[in-house]
Amino acid sequence: MSGSFWLSFGSIFSRVLGILYLIPWLAMMGSPAHQNAAQALFNTSYTPYALFIALGTAGFPSAVARRVAFYNGENKFLNAKQLAKVGFGIMLISGVICGIVLYLIAPLLAANSPVVSQESSIISIRVLVPAIVILPSMSFVRGWFQGNQDMKPYGVSQLWEQFVRVVFILAATYIVINVFHKTYVHAVYLSVMAALIGAVASYLYLGLYFQKQRPEYAEKSRNSKPYDLEGTKRIFKMIAIETVPFIIVGSGISISQLVDQLVFKQVMQNILHHTALYTQNIYTMFSANPTKITTVVVSLAIAVAETTLPILAASRTAGRNDIGDLVVQNLNMLVFALVPIVTILSALSFETNGVFFPFSFLGGRYLFWNLIQSLILGMAINSLTLLQALHYSKKAMYYLITGLVLKLIIQVPLVTLLQGFGAILATGIAFGLVCFLSLREIHKEFKVDFTKLGANILVNIVFAVIVGFAISGLHRVMLPTTKISAFLFAAVFGLVALLIYLALTNATGVSKRVFTKKIGYKYFKYKHFE
Repeated sequence: MSGSFWLSFGSIFSRVLGILYLIPWLAMMGSPAHQNAAQALFNTSYTPYALFIALGTAGFPSAVARRVAFYNGENKFLNAKQLAKVGFGIMLISGVICGIVLYLIAPLLAANSPVVSQESSIISIRVLVPAIVILPSMSFVRGWFQGNQDMKPYGVSQLWEQFVRVVFILAATYIVINVFHKTYVHAVYLSVMAALIGAVASYLYLGLYFQKQRPEYAEKSRNSKPYDLEGTKRIFKMIAIETVPFIIVGSGISISQLVDQLVFKQVMQNILHHTALYTQNIYTMFSANPTKITTVVVSLAIAVAETTLPILAASRTAGRNDIGDLVVQNLNMLVFALVPIVTILSALSFETNGVFFPFSFLGGRYLFWNLIQSLILGMAINSLTLLQALHYSKKAMYYLITGLVLKLIIQVPLVTLLQGFGAILATGIAFGLVCFLSLREIHKEFKVDFTKLGANILVNIVFAVIVGFAISGLHRVMLPTTKISAFLFAAVFGLVALLIYLALTNATGVSKRVFTKKIGYKYFKYKHFE
């Protein structure tokens, strides 16, 4: 099996596992009230953690990986090895700095987060500090293998990290609640600590794999041209400058979520005068719960973008004239894959919310609008990634900053008017602007013909209408109220809807236009197993 298989499988499986564990985890928490409180406490810890990880890792490891690949291509493995050693040290320092900063600002974050107990939030955030210390350097080790064109350890280490993390979460939660009879708060502490356990497991795998590759690296060192790397400090300074736009763009969604976390409490309690408990419950329903589902949607958009990035970058570097067609191909693939998934999940928002979280019509509505928002987020992130691939990284950074500033401006009035829905709307408007600015720039520079997306968009509109009428009719005669019935309903409806979508795209020729062949089991031969 190829390295790209492990990379894709590791990424997708990790995210799916990161959702599925929620069902038994929340069940062990007990009552719906405890489940909501646990989710709020967990999420208010993980949002700043995710932002710090993005700031500590985004861009730099992949930038060094590109340098390693460049030196390997010139048979200068000794240069690549020295660069990697220095880079690893920088990532270790970066992790320590991020960990210290997060530890120090934990009280400030907890005081402004929508949780009932600030003390519990402080402890929960600080439990994540050791994970932040080691994750940047671990990410760098993955980048080393990536630079050596060895993708397997990257994907497999992701699998180990998530698998060990989930096993620890479930085992620790069961033992704490059912054996030691402690509260859900203690279970959350150990659940967030699982990030460290998963990271250590991943590090161990990467270390063992590195030892296995030592003979190969020794051979490369013997055959390498003499070490001639000069100005290491200058090289890393240049890499740091190059990666700033990537770091900011990579942190965009986490920054937006942190804005929701820190502003929501101020509006709900200081302006609208709601209780801390009510604020915590609404925050859980509009942010903590839906984010677990919508993360997969956004990840799909990123995966689609990454499939066309190398081709776009190569075309741009070579000065070819097919960039406009490649952009259209990227957007067609994104619309083809992303929109029907959002349509199906949106139709099943009540059932999906009930499978993973306590049944709630309000929770279902929040999930519905979060899914619509995730479509906008996915389109915006894809557009920013296109700009980066086309060597417009600074403009991508400026457009994202513009969107985030707009969110900050409209966040308070919209949350005051619409509470949780206002926060969702603010994010949708902000990233809608980012998407518009990015696509406008691409169209201006490369004369992209967006009318070629027309058939794809039209088919998805027709599909959305069909799904909308179907789910409305079904909900008039039956509405699942248990997790098993909701799962079966969603599985059957989702499968039938997917088959209808594939039939529509085949009948209209959209699938052939996007993939040069119709979609169906007889058309596929999985290339990674050839």
